Amino acid sequence: MTPSEHRAANHQRLYKFARTIYRARTNQDMLPNQHQRAICRSLEQVFAHRIKRLIINVPPRSGKTEIAVKAFIAWTIGLVPDAEFIHASYSKRLATSNAYDIRAMMQHETYRSIFPWVSLQDDSKAKDEFRTSHGGIVYATGAEGTITGYGAGKMRDGFGGAIIIDDPHKAGEATSPIMRQNVIDWYQTTIQSRLNKTDTPIIVIMQRLHEDDLSGWLLGGGSGEKWDSLVIPARDPDGSSFWPEQFPPEMLDRLEQSSPYVFAGQYMQRPAPLGGGIFKDEWWRFYDAMPPLKWRAIYADTAQKTKEQNDYSVFQCWGQTQTGQIVLLDMARGKWEAPELETMARAFWQKHHSQPYHGPLRAFKVEDKVSGTGLIQKLKREGIPIIPIQRNTDKVTRAFDAAPYIQSGNVYIMSNIDHLADFMSEASVFPNGTHDDMIDTAMSAISDMTAPQSAPAVRAL
Repeated sequence: MTPSEHRAANHQRLYKFARTIYRARTNQDMLPNQHQRAICRSLEQVFAHRIKRLIINVPPRSGKTEIAVKAFIAWTIGLVPDAEFIHASYSKRLATSNAYDIRAMMQHETYRSIFPWVSLQDDSKAKDEFRTSHGGIVYATGAEGTITGYGAGKMRDGFGGAIIIDDPHKAGEATSPIMRQNVIDWYQTTIQSRLNKTDTPIIVIMQRLHEDDLSGWLLGGGSGEKWDSLVIPARDPDGSSFWPEQFPPEMLDRLEQSSPYVFAGQYMQRPAPLGGGIFKDEWWRFYDAMPPLKWRAIYADTAQKTKEQNDYSVFQCWGQTQTGQIVLLDMARGKWEAPELETMARAFWQKHHSQPYHGPLRAFKVEDKVSGTGLIQKLKREGIPIIPIQRNTDKVTRAFDAAPYIQSGNVYIMSNIDHLADFMSEASVFPNGTHDDMIDTAMSAISDMTAPQSAPAVRAL
């Protein structure tokens, strides 16, 4: 079998390779679980160059480093021996230890039998790096450390290496705004400048520690890039453990009871500021398929500014079912300046106005404030049935008014809508979260759609 044929045979087999090499090195089997397969599938998409920016959020002690750092780097170098990697963690000592393990993995006879054409340079004595005879390199560093003279990836099409960041924050320091910002500054000033090609993949693997940790900052658009995200909470939607053999249900119960704040972030991947608790996750109901609807309406909450620290603008389409429940059908969310905000509003209206078979679309309701006022005036002149929303009570009061409807099982969400994970996270920590734009819009919809009277139907054009 030629090297190219052997590479093709081993392509898309990261999970099998990880289990094989783990067994060879430790003389014991890797305890299997579905989350390992999910991680491997996402990483294979990175290798196939279908994903360029990937965040994996997973509980501690779940084998993420063994698979997503050690096995992935060794496997991809086997397939692409000249690949160039930079690996970082909160501790350079930890990153260096991982690099040492990868080198030992690649020197094992089992690895050499799988990838016989790969060899390491003998003259590389540094503990924080090693090189292949084909020109590949793995360089280890700590978060906030300098990376002078090293880059990741190749100046060609296809996979040529990656930057892999594993646990950039030290758990005990993540509550410090200064320490969190130091990591974000390091990412902006150091990591982003180490790409040999702009589409060289970057992978961030970490447990969530704070709303504003590196994951939160990246997913919130801090780097200006779109990130794919794999979120693996310790509990499945039905409340069961994601890995019962490693995380028994009673263990998860004990962890949550001892520190709800830590559990919400590190284990459930929904970092929550202390407090909140108006809305319980288990109150929300979900539809997988569109139910028969009586009517629909669009609700909007527009941000005053588009700077990073300000809230988002949100458009939500809600419907009322034939049996009286209300359903969040669709949602758009972003930070848009006035011209783009108008374009997004118009597009969202046209999208749902063109679907009369889902029930008549009765109105477009927008909070009458600053940017919302301008949007109301603009779209009203275009013939869109805009209705201003006047809010006379504070957000917490409105939340307590809406909570009984949610708790009683009368509020549903379509399970396939965009930003669902962000919506659930925002609801679970309200009113103490960084943002409340989605839940604030939802409260307007719940209040309006459960009122005795509603707006007249608008005739479909």
